[in-house]
Amino acid sequence: MDYTMKSCREFVTVLASSEPAPGGGGASALVAAIGTALGNMVGSLTVGKKKYADVEAEIVALKEKCDKLQTELLDQVPADAEGFVPLAKAYGIPKDDPTREEVLEAATITACQVPMRIMELCCESLDAISVFAAKGSRLAVSDAGCGATIVKAALQAASLNVFINTKTLRNRELAEEMNAKCLGMLDQYGKMADEIFETVKAGFFK
Repeated sequence: MDYTMKSCREFVTVLASSEPAPGGGGASALVAAIGTALGNMVGSLTVGKKKYADVEAEIVALKEKCDKLQTELLDQVPADAEGFVPLAKAYGIPKDDPTREEVLEAATITACQVPMRIMELCCESLDAISVFAAKGSRLAVSDAGCGATIVKAALQAASLNVFINTKTLRNRELAEEMNAKCLGMLDQYGKMADEIFETVKAGFFK
């Protein structure tokens, strides 16, 4: 079921229940879409203003990119639930079944794919938000800071949904490869989000 088609209240209610999905991955994707939309709002409030005419073309292009990011992030909510199904089924295979380890390994790799994609989309979102924060309407710059902070949280949350699975992989080379990619994104884009936040915050105390 695509819980993005439900109300916010319904989504939160199901999230708090014992249902296996949506979980951390789906929540991360939704949060990232919200953070991206906040950055995109800054763009919307910038376009058409004479004061920002020199950056309008760049902002318009960035808004189009963020529209797509928002859609893809929302698509990851049901995708994450679907990606978890094989893993949930694999854990139910009897331990004496000779196929269990192979099926479990494949399902674990599958379960890593969506949260890793969410992280990649979060990074793209932060790249965009950094521009909105630097060049967008000063009247809405706080929203760019909010967006950066929220997307950073989604980035971090999604990473935990990778790490909980890479920890159990038998293929340690693949596990370490995925871990390294995730840690790299956390380091680079976590710092970027912090810089956006601090820059926006500092602007209110000048």
